[in-house]
Amino acid sequence: MRELPKLKNPKNIVMRFAPSPSGPLHLGHAYILNLNSEYCRNYKGKLIIRIEDTNPENIDKDAYEMIPKDANWATKNNVDKVYIQSDRLEIYYDYAKKIINLGKAYVCTCDNEVFKRLISEKKPCPCRNLPPKENAERFQKMFSFYKQGEAVLRIKTDLENPNPAMRDWPAMRINETPHPRTGKKYRVWPLMNFSVVVDDHEMKVTHTIRAKDHMDNEKRQKYVADYFKWEMPENIYVGRINFIGMPLSTSETRKGIEEGKYDGWEDIRLPFLRALKKRGYQPEAFINYALDVGITKTDKKTTEEEFFKIINHFNKEVIEPTSKRYFFIENPKKVKIKDAPKLTAKLPSHPDYPKLGTRTIKTTDEFYIQDELEKDKAYRFMHLFNFKDNKFISKEYDKELKAKLIHWLPISGDVNIEVHMPNGSIKKGLAEEGVKDVKNGEIIQFERFAFVRRIDKNVFYYLHK
Repeated sequence: MRELPKLKNPKNIVMRFAPSPSGPLHLGHAYILNLNSEYCRNYKGKLIIRIEDTNPENIDKDAYEMIPKDANWATKNNVDKVYIQSDRLEIYYDYAKKIINLGKAYVCTCDNEVFKRLISEKKPCPCRNLPPKENAERFQKMFSFYKQGEAVLRIKTDLENPNPAMRDWPAMRINETPHPRTGKKYRVWPLMNFSVVVDDHEMKVTHTIRAKDHMDNEKRQKYVADYFKWEMPENIYVGRINFIGMPLSTSETRKGIEEGKYDGWEDIRLPFLRALKKRGYQPEAFINYALDVGITKTDKKTTEEEFFKIINHFNKEVIEPTSKRYFFIENPKKVKIKDAPKLTAKLPSHPDYPKLGTRTIKTTDEFYIQDELEKDKAYRFMHLFNFKDNKFISKEYDKELKAKLIHWLPISGDVNIEVHMPNGSIKKGLAEEGVKDVKNGEIIQFERFAFVRRIDKNVFYYLHK
């Protein structure tokens, strides 16, 4: 596991993870969330979750509850505080008025195409040089007089900047779309770069971890910070992880849920944290993955198979020592073993972890098996006896027999179960009677099959091999 690079000025660390509430958290969120969290854990700092919802469109109202729960689970309860930007509109308004009074921002009422032409020519629009008092009056008109699209608050920057997108960028605009939390109470909303720089200052954020495509946003935000003489956080940039073939779009997934394609955000086929938690993945797996990738600006592509190979390895390290083993047989076939003794078999719940105890199964001469038996070939029922051509040979393990090891179930006492698979299919079969004692939410291992998590009664979710 890689060690995270040391932070500069590691005192009173405050970091933030700032998703939009378009849905719950998914695999892509887990990487940066846990980098932030582990830095805060290492330096005894504070991790803030800041829900950035100043765009009233594409908001899932349930996300306000789902995001903090997902984040707390994924970080092992390392979240210190949760902020919601739509609760903070008056704060943004106050700073907007202050920056207008400083003469560093203006309300632009130019036609958008005219503004674009002027700015591309490095020329100021007619609104730029209006006195602060008039801009303050214009700003007040944004709350009642101007219509949507007629007025934008802009931050004054360097018109000679070689990047046109840096020149006089927009800080606030009118959006009359009803907000899921505040309804029509507000119509003037900050854009991301303005709300972020204000919040980072107000919340005393010391360090951030951001995708490297936010580098230009840091330059935009620095104008505001410099005007107010604020110290910017140390911004650490990382490359994006592109998850190939995995449906990470919250809007598309929500549409699929509404259309009945998916059975909610916990559908076993989805790469969202709450679905993976339901399957039995542990937060340590995602934490270790984030640390394994580490801080790197190199973009990374990973297929579903490649990603889960790593995650499953980390997850197995966590669950193996506590997962009891049971027999499960898909498509069971009945077989009778001649001369088989009646036994009370005492089987280890896990051969490598004696503390998990034992389980007892009573047998006769009839069994359920999954394997196809070949003539003249020796077999050994796991923890039971050896046989050949459906005839008992011996109880003790005998390496000279070169017997193939297979699992089994007695004819009586078995439990019908179903295992829900990641592709949405369902495997049905029989499990040993002791499965009845497995509690909801408990992770066990079906021998020679996979780790599974009990969901309800005889329903299990597939986890991984």
